[in-house]
Amino acid sequence: MLRIAACAKRLVGTASFEAPIPAARVLPRFYHERVVDHYDNPRNVGSFDKNDPTVGTGLVGAPACGDVMKLQIKVDEVTGKIVDARFKTFGCGSAIASSSVATEWVKGKQMEEVLTIKNTEIAKHLSLPPVKLHCSMLAEDAIKAAVKDYEAKKASAAAATA
Repeated sequence: MLRIAACAKRLVGTASFEAPIPAARVLPRFYHERVVDHYDNPRNVGSFDKNDPTVGTGLVGAPACGDVMKLQIKVDEVTGKIVDARFKTFGCGSAIASSSVATEWVKGKQMEEVLTIKNTEIAKHLSLPPVKLHCSMLAEDAIKAAVKDYEAKKASAAAATA
């Protein structure tokens, strides 16, 4: 018995039972240059007074990933054009870039026109991979929510004066 234990000690001490782990080659994932640009230099970051009757606020989130996006539009009441837009986003680079692009695209457009902006257009513009498509969906939803909020404020003000 003693001889077997000594022999086992020698084997354990000299032989390695673990196969060497080859060095794994990790390929970096690169964002498209437009995503990096909008992440590094986001356009229209900030917020407006949500109680301003000319401001519509859209607040949306994605429970699966934790991204939260607030997009606000400022509307010229006479022309119905969106004169300015702001956003605040808590999320990944793709979510921030999608918000930034959305605010650029809505400025200077009529309310009806911005409702035609689709997440697929934002995703294509930013070259988002399929796993990040939810970011562009958030941007589309935020635009729609901001327009809906503005229209609700407008209707409420009209009802109050009638």
